[in-house]
Amino acid sequence: MADIKSLDDLKSAVSGAAAPAAAEVAAPREPKRDSLGRSYATGKRKDAVARVWVKPGTGKVVVNGKEMAVYFARPVLQMILKQPFTIANVEGQFDVYATVAGGGLSGQAGAVKHGISKALQLYEPSLRGALKAAGFLTRDSRVVERKKYGKAKARRSFQFSKR
Repeated sequence: MADIKSLDDLKSAVSGAAAPAAAEVAAPREPKRDSLGRSYATGKRKDAVARVWVKPGTGKVVVNGKEMAVYFARPVLQMILKQPFTIANVEGQFDVYATVAGGGLSGQAGAVKHGISKALQLYEPSLRGALKAAGFLTRDSRVVERKKYGKAKARRSFQFSKR
């Protein structure tokens, strides 16, 4: 008789009747803030690593002690940094302090963007859905391929000479 009961349980699980019990287990995410009311996250892109702190403010972004417009002079890089705020509809509501090291400017901008996105969703968990849908919470794992011996670069061979 115990087998029939487990079979009924199996049928109800397959039909989706047992789903509400699983939904009750998942608790809503809690905001993670330090004693100063900031959220911290680490962002990475290529060889660049950014440490990012987000707190409520006027939209001021400081990277390595400089204003965003000074550190990232190219408009494209500034646009990359503003993307998480635009997607989450919180432009001008948060101040950002970031330190970034390694890689070039493009990789550093991507690392700060990744860090801002992670810190925003830690500060306000309701923003997670929009940021995740835009793909900002996923670390871009593409890195430069290593050079192989017997090759000029990672894949390029030396010029072939018939004679």
